Amino acid sequence: MSHNRYLYLAWALSLVATMGSLFLSYFMKLPPCDLCWYQRIFMFPLVMILWVGFSKEDQNIHLYSLPLIIVGLLIAVYHNLLYYKVITPSITPCTSGVSCTERQLDLFGFLSIPLMSLIGFLVLLTLILLHKSNAKKTIGI
Repeated sequence: MSHNRYLYLAWALSLVATMGSLFLSYFMKLPPCDLCWYQRIFMFPLVMILWVGFSKEDQNIHLYSLPLIIVGLLIAVYHNLLYYKVITPSITPCTSGVSCTERQLDLFGFLSIPLMSLIGFLVLLTLILLHKSNAKKTIGI
């Protein structure tokens, strides 16, 4: 179990992120923007993928979790650049529904929904890379 602690934490984080996004949508009635939907597309499957990898003690979980994490992270970076007006809104993909730059929630006065997603994907990336590194040490590579 100890050599899989990073994988377990990654699974737990993906579960919390998924449940959190569903809570914001269904209980707080905050509709997701287009970029939020794209980030969900890459986060939601990680719950099952990481759980199976953890339960099977799969040392190669990084091969099929990293692509989802990296693409989700890239979308989150782009979303934050739009949200914090580093990139002009004229090139935003959010053309219908909720704007990708609309401030719907700021926890503690600074923690926005796009920033929570960015942090989540960054921590997932870190945990999976730590798991990969730890797995190599465990099997002596």
